[in-house]
Amino acid sequence: MGKHMVCVVLVNYNGKKYNRACIDSILRNTYRGKVKIVVVDNASSDGSLEELEKIYADTDNIYYIRMKENGGFSKANNEGIKWALEQHYRHILLLNNDTEIEPWTIEKMVQLQEKTGHIVVPKILYADMPNIIWCAGGELSPLIKKPRHRGAGKPDGIRFDGDNICTFANGCCILLSDQIIYKMGLLDERFFLYYEDTEYSMRASRNEIVISYCGKAVVYHKVNGSTGGNANPANVYYITRNWLMCNRGYMRARFILFVIYFVLNRLCWAAIWLLTGRREMIKAMWQGIFDFKNGKTGRL
Repeated sequence: MGKHMVCVVLVNYNGKKYNRACIDSILRNTYRGKVKIVVVDNASSDGSLEELEKIYADTDNIYYIRMKENGGFSKANNEGIKWALEQHYRHILLLNNDTEIEPWTIEKMVQLQEKTGHIVVPKILYADMPNIIWCAGGELSPLIKKPRHRGAGKPDGIRFDGDNICTFANGCCILLSDQIIYKMGLLDERFFLYYEDTEYSMRASRNEIVISYCGKAVVYHKVNGSTGGNANPANVYYITRNWLMCNRGYMRARFILFVIYFVLNRLCWAAIWLLTGRREMIKAMWQGIFDFKNGKTGRL
């Protein structure tokens, strides 16, 4: 397969509500080469994989990988990446299934990657407020490496239409290349859910690989559609544990500065949860801290 081949990796976990709109938007792409979609099903129980196989039975642009168990975001994406590399795809787009893309999005991202050799991320807008920015590239704060979305909550406009360098690639939509993956490796499967994109961004910096924001590539995100949001104990657990685990691996001498911020942050959230009667959230937070201390990784 030549250099003008793109593989889009979609991870599905009970995503019947979102899959078809996402896939249809990909199939409408204007890219000059062939685009293949790989749906990696994370042991869904809602019949969503079977529905896709039926709807797109006559479409040869979709390949399915069925996981025996829910291995998490990183592991499922890695299975899709490995398949794409085996098939010699040069460009590999990781895309959340709770998104829709403009027809020219893949084309613009690939053009920028072929020009620069960088990891490429698009402009991401709220699906229910398509004139509002969710993420126009991202930054890792200088001292504690906290990921921040540029332009978050601001109206879209010409200032977000250009291409520029950023330091954080949000995992909602990220374009990699075979050469980048060969140099950096796959996503870290220890995280299961949350902070795998932060770790990969930090790893990119360590490997002197640049992240570029492509302002002409547009994605609409149904925020938290794939995880159910941050309002459940499991997500609090993963955020707490993985935040510690990610920063411990990269911050070294400055880790103590992060710990001070982390303690203050978690205490504030604990107070909010206590006042609102969400004691199960506090328990999940402490479990995350305990499991980090004891070296537990992967699924809760």
